[in-house]
Amino acid sequence: MKLNSGELVTKELVEKYLRITQEARGKATPLAKGEEEINHLQSMLDMCDNYYSDAMHFMEKGDLVRAFGAINYSHAWLDAAVRIGLMDGHGDDRLFTLP
Repeated sequence: MKLNSGELVTKELVEKYLRITQEARGKATPLAKGEEEINHLQSMLDMCDNYYSDAMHFMEKGDLVRAFGAINYSHAWLDAAVRIGLMDGHGDDRLFTLP
């Protein structure tokens, strides 16, 4: 499958985004305060982790397109948590869309 940039969805491309998301997951730290924010953050992190797991599952099955989609969803949940202030991205605008 070709992407807009002409890149193919390859195992290496998916692995690259798996690494980037894993790096971002390890870097971002919670800022949530109060029960409601903490619950929202936990829900977002659960979605991040579930999509990451899905990406790994699809990789193992050789379904690179679904793996690529899942890892991008995974990272988006994490990025959103940073963007809305439930997590600190520590100024890293390579890994996160900073507020």
